[in-house]
Amino acid sequence: MPARRVGLAALALSLSACAGLPGLPSLGLDRASQHPPVVFVHGNGDTAALWLTTLWRFESNGWPRDRLHAIDAPNPLARDDDAVPQANRTSAAEHAEFLAREVDAVLARTGAKQVVLVGNSRGGNAIRTYLRNGNAAKVSHAILGGTPNHGVWARADFRPGNEFNGAGPVLMTLNAPQGPNGLEVTPGPRWMTLRSDNNDKFAQPTGEWIGRPGWATEVDARGPELKGADNRVLAGLDHREVSYHGKAFEQTYQFITGKAPTAGIVVQSEVVLDGKINGAAAGSPTNLPVAGARVVAHRVNCASGERQGAPLLEKTTGADGRWGPLKTDAQTCLEFEYGAPGFATVHQYRSPFPRSSDIVHLRVASLTEADRKAGSVVSFARPRGYFGVGRDVMSLDGKPLPGIPPGVAGLASAKLSLPADARTVVGEFNGERIAMRTWPTAQNRMVVGELHQ
Repeated sequence: MPARRVGLAALALSLSACAGLPGLPSLGLDRASQHPPVVFVHGNGDTAALWLTTLWRFESNGWPRDRLHAIDAPNPLARDDDAVPQANRTSAAEHAEFLAREVDAVLARTGAKQVVLVGNSRGGNAIRTYLRNGNAAKVSHAILGGTPNHGVWARADFRPGNEFNGAGPVLMTLNAPQGPNGLEVTPGPRWMTLRSDNNDKFAQPTGEWIGRPGWATEVDARGPELKGADNRVLAGLDHREVSYHGKAFEQTYQFITGKAPTAGIVVQSEVVLDGKINGAAAGSPTNLPVAGARVVAHRVNCASGERQGAPLLEKTTGADGRWGPLKTDAQTCLEFEYGAPGFATVHQYRSPFPRSSDIVHLRVASLTEADRKAGSVVSFARPRGYFGVGRDVMSLDGKPLPGIPPGVAGLASAKLSLPADARTVVGEFNGERIAMRTWPTAQNRMVVGELHQ
């Protein structure tokens, strides 16, 4: 797609940086051949859509889109006990097996010999398991952001079989010494970890974020580090930001290429969007496609959220759950109206998309009993990070975000209950603004403003 570039000098610098990638040939190959395929692995309960802005940043720095692959684990939640089967959840081994199939597919499609693996949170467990299972030769770099490598807690007296227990079988196996130097990483790939200094909700000395306030977890902020890795600290960032923030991208890009990136997100003049309607089963989020979902995309006024003109797209999903493609531009604010039998109708409002994407995934949802008692409910969501009181400049309907506590950033959504009267509600976060219209819960409708940041 045509794009507004940052100037010929910057573009030339970006191309020259690509030519110097360590360990990669610099002569006689096109640009695509000089960029290793990168496979991104999301966290617990999440989707490939969280890598949206990361892919934009890689693309804007010359990485071919067909060499960037964000996996969408069908059942992304870990089991309560890793050894006990649980509906719509996966064991650590099952998670790694899915990653193995995805890596093999990427290698076959690209013809590459190795991939780069980048994981957030639980995604790092899958990467470590995959590499420990004899696949190190297929991977050049492994980058883990916020992965609780030594546990969210490390005690045998609380959920001893859980994947996130540092004293449990999954992490004890992964952390057993490997290689002649007794490292915690599998020899072969280059390893890097990214962690917060003290703002990761899952690397805290006490258990407030796991429902056990004041309880000693036996872990601290250094929990994501690994012996044998390049361990880097991103001060002030939260559990998700250490993977999805622009600063995390800078560290990742530099670690892979040996060079700093030369551009931020380069805006495209033409934007094409697509994605999948994902599901939920027995209270658990899934990334399984939903057939028969009705999707309508509307152009809306960026100041008021009111619809403008005829719908841009109307579609009922097939077996693959795909809802696009939608052609738009980088100035248009959007409302995605979607729903499926047995679920609520969601009105999701988005600020303009600066670039194309095929991972704009939308998950079905249901109103809670508390929601139904309100005339309208409006959620303000930040999937790629949490809301930090005192750190971020943010508001919802002109007031502080409801329900967001001070201290360690740990909540990605704020919900406002309102009367049924139709009106505009504005959410603002660090310069990104989303205007939404309220819709009545009596019609089984809910409103979400989702941030790109």
